Amino acid sequence: MPESGGNGPVEPEARARLRTARAEAKLSVRELSRRVGISPSMLSQIENGHCEPSVATLYSLVSELSISLDQLLAGPGVEHSPGPPTIATSPLVTPGERAVLVMDSGVTWERLTPSPDPLVDALLVTYPPGSSSSTNGGLMSHQGREYGFLMSGRLTVRLGFETYSLEPGSSISFDSAVPHLYVNETDEPASGLWHVVAGGGAPGTEGPSPT
Repeated sequence: MPESGGNGPVEPEARARLRTARAEAKLSVRELSRRVGISPSMLSQIENGHCEPSVATLYSLVSELSISLDQLLAGPGVEHSPGPPTIATSPLVTPGERAVLVMDSGVTWERLTPSPDPLVDALLVTYPPGSSSSTNGGLMSHQGREYGFLMSGRLTVRLGFETYSLEPGSSISFDSAVPHLYVNETDEPASGLWHVVAGGGAPGTEGPSPT
C-alpha cells in the first residue's frame, strides 16, 4: 500500500513502523510471516528495504499488527502511537506533500488527507500497466466499505464471483469483506480516487483463491 512527493519504494520510516509494531505485538519474524502467509526471509526483506510488499501482503501485515495504513503513511518524523491521530496544522495537501506508498507491482497509493484520519482512508491510487493488487492473483478481503472512482485508464475488478470493468468516470462501491482483486490488463496506467470507510485502518487477510 517512497519518500513523500515522489514515486519510489516504501519509505524507511514506514518500514520502521512495521518493525516497531511487530516488536510491540511481541511477534517474531517467523510467527508474523506464518500468519500473513509469506516466508520469514521475505518479511525480513520487506522490513529492511530489500523488497516491496504486494497490496494484499501490506493489508495482511497491518491487520495482524493492529495498525492502520494511515500510520504507515504518517510521513517522516511521525512515530507509531496507539493514541489519537496527529492533527495537521493545515487542511491543504499539495501534490508534493502527499505521503506515498509504492507496492511491489508498482501500484501507488497517495494519501489525500494531511494527517491520518480515523474515519476514512482517502487515496489517489495508480495501477501501472499489467499490475494488480495481489502478486499471485489471489483475492483479498478486509474491514470497511470501499468506494472507488476511476479518473483515467481502465481497471478490471473481480468481486466475489463477478467481474466488472471500470472506465473513466465509472465508480464502484462494495463491502470490503467480499473477496476482491484489482487488475490493470491494459497498456496504460489506471488512476482513481479510493476511499475505505470505517475500516479501522486495519484491513484483513488475503483470500486463498486484489487497492
